[in-house]
Amino acid sequence: MTVTAVRETEPALGRAPAPAAQGSPLTRGRRRLFWPFVAPALVLYTVFYILPTLATAWISLNKWAGAGPMEFAGLDNYRRLLLDPIFHDSFANTLTILFVVGGATFALSFLLTMILRDMAGRKAVRSIIFFPNIVSGIVLSILWGFLFQADGVVNQALRAFGVDDPPNWLGADNLFSIIMIGLVWVQTGFYTTILMAAVDRIPKDLYEVCDLEGANAWQRFRHVTLPLVWDVVGVCAVLWSISAIKIFEFIYAFAGAAGQLPPTKVWNTALYAYAEAFAGGVPKYGSAAATGMVMLALVGVLVVLLRRMFRRDPVQF
Repeated sequence: MTVTAVRETEPALGRAPAPAAQGSPLTRGRRRLFWPFVAPALVLYTVFYILPTLATAWISLNKWAGAGPMEFAGLDNYRRLLLDPIFHDSFANTLTILFVVGGATFALSFLLTMILRDMAGRKAVRSIIFFPNIVSGIVLSILWGFLFQADGVVNQALRAFGVDDPPNWLGADNLFSIIMIGLVWVQTGFYTTILMAAVDRIPKDLYEVCDLEGANAWQRFRHVTLPLVWDVVGVCAVLWSISAIKIFEFIYAFAGAAGQLPPTKVWNTALYAYAEAFAGGVPKYGSAAATGMVMLALVGVLVVLLRRMFRRDPVQF
């Protein structure tokens, strides 16, 4: 009798759920609209991202000059990258740009955000510092090169202050440092604008309470600004990680001569891939594709780590 009673109270397996369990009419309507809205984006994503990525992965396993049959090489292209000192330098430069330039960019962006938060005319200043992002990277790199020429603006200013022998900024020893400073100049306005938009959402009474409590600028930033814009900082970190690894035109136009590649000491992985595919002798599309897959793997790892590091419960204010 007990077993029979239990079976009568259990839902029958395989039986269709009751209409009430299928959700409200609004929920059912959303389910019907899911695929019509998602399918076009899914098709575009598959055609323009998934399939090219799979094709690149396949090419990276072959020796191919861009024409004619491919010769399957397995992991030889990746093994060649591990043994190539130029790739080692390029990969190190990519990490330097990622962390050093990124750290300097975000430090300056936070500093400008704090300075401009209560400053009159901040919208005009925001537009000015955002200006480098609406100009082509090629133009910016040419302008940056003019500034640091032997008789450029920087050296003329130094001579005006009594420096008779200014450094050779475009020499081999200083070239990569000047490139990093230029990248900080180009990127700071973009991330300052995003962070300022997030800071503008913070209620002013929170800062007024800090002033009444006698908090200094660092304490206001540490305990009010940073926690309330933490999710935006996480998005900016992901955006920078993706863009830093594929920086190309600024380095190419700044350090390269007419029709020639820059010195290998300033290459990053994007320039290395370009050189393998298009510069000198028989194109090495397999090696270039392998470099691209390494860049993709690096981006994937960084995005996962950053998403975990910036994961927090949202703060309501």
